[in-house]
Amino acid sequence: MSSMENETSTTPKKRGFPVLVLLPLIVFVSLAFLFLFQLLMGGDPSKIPSALINKPAPEFALPHLEDLSKDGVQMPGFSRGDLIGQVSVVNIFSSWCGPCRQEHPLLEDLAKLDGFQMIGINYKDKPENARRFLGSLGNPYDRIGVDNTGRAAIDWGVYGVPETFIVDKTGTIRYKFIGPLDPTNYETGFLPELRKIIAEG
Repeated sequence: MSSMENETSTTPKKRGFPVLVLLPLIVFVSLAFLFLFQLLMGGDPSKIPSALINKPAPEFALPHLEDLSKDGVQMPGFSRGDLIGQVSVVNIFSSWCGPCRQEHPLLEDLAKLDGFQMIGINYKDKPENARRFLGSLGNPYDRIGVDNTGRAAIDWGVYGVPETFIVDKTGTIRYKFIGPLDPTNYETGFLPELRKIIAEG
């Protein structure tokens, strides 16, 4: 066997580049392009349409946040059944989420209003961090459900934290706000929608 043949036989074959490695990057770039397109077209990323608007909230049951009490009583978790009979504001939050901290004072103000219940979904958080977050910034919620796996957030069609939903008395999702509430979108968008849904009875 010639030296050339021997070299050819021992040279390892080149492997193709694994396309799956690029999949997360492709998804990220696609989402970034969607947000950029919204901004360039004069749109607001918080108004990306949701397939769940005017549809029933998904079936779910979330456990309570352990060792978190309000007025000396352990705060309850919640399920879809707790959305029936009264208007609900459902806020997705995490202690590690910077924008959640930014919008929290507005949630505290919101909780002082009447006509609805405030519900929190604690997303992929450590219980001790969530308790510390609420202990330092205040607890505006009437119920808090813990979504350790992120499954409930997927069922609700959540893009990321924070997000806030308004659910009517029948358990139908009527409004969704993506991203943190700020004084402007709170006063001109969110509050008018909430008041309208409460007034409908």
